[in-house]
Amino acid sequence: MSDSRESTNGHTPVGSHYQPSIGVVITILVLFVGLSFYFLRSSNAGTSTTTVAGATTTTTSGSTTKTTLPRGKVHVQVANGTSISGLAGHYTQQLTIDGWSTLTQVNSSKVSSTIIYYNPGFGYAATAIASEIGAPASAIQPLNGLTPVANAQNDDVIVILGPNTAIHG
Repeated sequence: MSDSRESTNGHTPVGSHYQPSIGVVITILVLFVGLSFYFLRSSNAGTSTTTVAGATTTTTSGSTTKTTLPRGKVHVQVANGTSISGLAGHYTQQLTIDGWSTLTQVNSSKVSSTIIYYNPGFGYAATAIASEIGAPASAIQPLNGLTPVANAQNDDVIVILGPNTAIHG
């Protein structure tokens, strides 16, 4: 009886002659690409920024997620805390031109210097607004339940202009 692995010249063939079907090759290729993508994404998981419909979400490994809304969705109340006529109107107009969603300007009690209050999650907006109006970073404070202007406690950012904020173009 002869061995079916022997060739016609009496030698046993060397190596495998198995050839996978095209379906097996494609499956292996898809698995390889998918796993490569997964491992590349998971190695970049430290920090990621995603923009969806104008909102930016930043996630840092081991910290909380912060959502940054577009300026037009941040409600900003500007109040005049000085005796300088038209100060709140000027800055309300400037912030509107800069793309912020401003409310009708109001007057507040007098303050010795500009204060920019913000509700939780809007510190980034308060920082940007301080920069745009020329207020120092020390002017930025969390609202923490205060009511510096009537009916403004739910506004995202409340700017109370003091005498240290001059009108500049």
